[in-house]
Amino acid sequence: MMKKNILALALALTAGIVQMQAQISLVNPTPQKVEAIGESLMEQPTSWNVVTDKNRARSYAVAALAESGIEVNQKAAYRITLGVKGDKCVKKYAKRIPAQSEGYYLSITDKEIVVAGIDERGLYYGVQTLLASMAEGKLQTCTVTDWPDVLFRGVVEGFYGTPWSQEARLSQLDFYGKYKMNVYIYGPKDDPYHRDKWRVEYPEAEARRLQVLLERAKMRGVNFYWAIHPGVDIKWTNEDRDALMAKLEKMYELGVRSFAVFFDDIWGEGAKADKQAELLNYVDANFVQKKHDVAPLVLCPTIYNRAWSGNGDSYLLTLGANLNKGIEVMWTGNSVVHCIDKESMEWINQRIERKGYIWWNYPVSDYVRDHILLGPTYGNGLDIAPLLSGFVSNPMEHAEASKISLYSIADYTWNMKNYDQATSWERAIRAMYPDSPEMQDALRTFATFNEDLGPNGHGFRRDESRELRGAAEQAIKGDKRAIMKLRRACSALRMACNSLLTDKKNPALRRELYPWLLQGKQLAEYGESVCMMAVLEKGKAKGHFQRLYSNARSLQEQMYELENSNVRHALQPGIKVGTGLLLPTLNKLFANAVNQYNTENGTSYDPVAEFQPFTLESNVAQIKLLPVKAQGSDVNVTPALEVITWPVDGQFTIKSERPVTLAGMDFDFGAPNTAQFFKLEVFDGTNWREVSLLHYNETETTIHTGNELGGMKAQAIRISNKSGKEQKLYFKRFKFVKQ
Repeated sequence: MMKKNILALALALTAGIVQMQAQISLVNPTPQKVEAIGESLMEQPTSWNVVTDKNRARSYAVAALAESGIEVNQKAAYRITLGVKGDKCVKKYAKRIPAQSEGYYLSITDKEIVVAGIDERGLYYGVQTLLASMAEGKLQTCTVTDWPDVLFRGVVEGFYGTPWSQEARLSQLDFYGKYKMNVYIYGPKDDPYHRDKWRVEYPEAEARRLQVLLERAKMRGVNFYWAIHPGVDIKWTNEDRDALMAKLEKMYELGVRSFAVFFDDIWGEGAKADKQAELLNYVDANFVQKKHDVAPLVLCPTIYNRAWSGNGDSYLLTLGANLNKGIEVMWTGNSVVHCIDKESMEWINQRIERKGYIWWNYPVSDYVRDHILLGPTYGNGLDIAPLLSGFVSNPMEHAEASKISLYSIADYTWNMKNYDQATSWERAIRAMYPDSPEMQDALRTFATFNEDLGPNGHGFRRDESRELRGAAEQAIKGDKRAIMKLRRACSALRMACNSLLTDKKNPALRRELYPWLLQGKQLAEYGESVCMMAVLEKGKAKGHFQRLYSNARSLQEQMYELENSNVRHALQPGIKVGTGLLLPTLNKLFANAVNQYNTENGTSYDPVAEFQPFTLESNVAQIKLLPVKAQGSDVNVTPALEVITWPVDGQFTIKSERPVTLAGMDFDFGAPNTAQFFKLEVFDGTNWREVSLLHYNETETTIHTGNELGGMKAQAIRISNKSGKEQKLYFKRFKFVKQ
C-alpha cells in the first residue's frame, strides 16, 4: 500500500509539472526564469478588475489587454494590476522587477495577477506573456522574471524584389509585438523613395500609408526605422547633405523617430568610408542629438561582411575610428549569407570599435526565388549575446511564410542560451494554425520538404528531410522497406499539399505557398510511382512497369511545365520542392529501376530523370557558385544581388555537355559603357573565337553581341575582364539563347 501511495504521489507531482510546462510552452519567446507557485492550474476568470495608475491611461500595454477581449469589470473579484517601476500600484514589487531594459515581473495567483515592467515596453511584454500563457483558457499559478538578451531584435525589410503589401506589414507589426521584437527597419530595395529617388519626398498617398504603419508600430512597442539609401548617386557636397537632412526632416514630420542610412551594394564615390562617417556624424550631431526623441542612428556599410574586407581592413578601421560611438554599424557575418559565431563577432567589433548590429540574411530568398524556406532556424552561436548591439533578420518577400523563421528569431534573440531550434520550430508551426492540429500536421509535413536553398551563389545550404536521410540511403541500395518508407512520405506530402491548397484558415499563407503546393503534389505523385517501380519483382513487372514508367515520365514533364507556367509569383524563376533530399533520391531510384528493367528485359527506356547540360567555372569568388539554369531554349546564370568585384584576370566560363547553336545573347552588369571592359569568346570544340560586344546607346546598361554570334556552334562561352583594372559592377542578368 505504501508503494502504491508513493507512486500515486509521484504521478500527481509529474502531472502538475507537465501542466505547468504545458502552459509556459505556449509562451514565445521562452522566458528567462519561471517559478511555479504550488501546482495549481485554474480556469481563466470571466471578468477582471484592472488596477493601474492614472499615468497608464494611454498605455499601449493596457490597451493590449483590452484588445484581447477580456471583460473588464471594476467590481470583479479577480484583480490584475499593471504598472511600470515608479508607479504606486506596483511599488511593493519594485525589487522583483529585473533591471534590464524591457524586463518585467509577472505573478499569477488564484486571487490576482501583477504585471510590473521596468519600462512601458517591459509592461507590454509582460502582458503578452500573460495572454500567451492562457491561450487555452487556463492560468498557471507562477511567477515569471524576464528580460531580453539582445537589446534590439527584429526585422529589416531589405530584400530585392516585390516589397511587402500594406496589409502584410500591418500583420508583421502585430506579430512583432506579440513575440517581443522591438525593431522593424523599413528599407525595401524597390521603394524608389528609399533608394533611387532618395532626395524626393513621398507623395501624399504613400506618406499616409507610412503613417498608418507608424501608428501600428507604436501600439505594438516596435521602433519603426525608416532607412534612406543615398549611396548610388550621392555627391559629397553640402547640397546633397542638406537634401538628405531635408528628407529626414520630412520623415520626422510624418512621425518617424528611428532612422537608418544604407550604403550597401554600391561602388564608386558613394563607397568612401571617411565620407560616410562624416555624413553620419553630421546627421547624428545636427538631427539625432538635437531632436532628443530620436533613436540612435543605424548604418549599413558598403563593406558589410568579412569576405569583402580585404587584407588591410582600411574601410572598417576608418569607420571604427571616425564614426560617432553612438551610431550602430550593421554586419552580415563572414560573408553575405552566413551564420554568426563568437569569433566573427570579436573580429568585427575590434575593427568598428563597438558591438556589431547583425543583419542576418535568412530566411531571405531573393537569390533563390524558386525555393521557399520553411525549415528550422539554426546555426548562430548561443554565446554571442554580449557581443551584439542588435540582431535583425532579412526575411522573404513572402511575409506570412517568413513568420515561421521570424518566430524563432524572436525566441533566439530574447533567450539565447536556452534556445532550442527544434522546439522553437515546432511551436512556430503551431502558431501558424493555433486552432487546427490537422493544418499544423499538414504544414509541418510540407515544410520538411522546403528547407534547403539548393545550389546558390553564396553556398549557403540547410539540411532537409532529416528523418528520411537514412531511408533514402538504404533505398538507393535497393532496400524495399526503405523504399516503402519513402513512398509513405510521398503519400503524406501529397495529402498535406491537398489540405493546404484548400485551406481557409490562413489565406495569406495559402496564397504565398500556392506554386510550391502544386509542385509538391506533383513531386509526391512522381515519388509514389517511382517507389512502386523500384519494388516490382522480376518477371512480374512488364505491363505494370510500363504504366508506372509512363506516369513517372508524364509527371516529370508536368513538373517542368509547372516551373515555367504563370502560377509563379512575380520574378520567381521556377518552383523547387524537395531538392535537398527527396527529389534527388527519387531520380536515382528512377534511374536504377529503369536500368535494371532494361537489363532484365532487353528494353531501352530512357533512365535520365533530370539532365543539366551546362556548368559554370570561374575565378571570381562571387560568381563561381552561381547556378546555371536551362529553360527551353534560354540558358541563364542566376543573378547576384550584391556588387561583384572582378579582378584583373577575372573570368567565367559556361561549358556545355554537347555542342549547341547560338541564336542570341545579352547580359547586364548594371552600368552603362561597360562593354569596353569585357571580352566574349566562343569555343567551337577546336578554336576560341572572339565576338564583339556593344551597347545600343550611351545610357543603356545591357551589353549586346555583334551579329556574328548568330549560328555559331559553341561548346563553351567565356567572359573575361580585359580592362587591366579591377572592376566593381552588378551581375543583374546573363542569358544566351540556343537554337
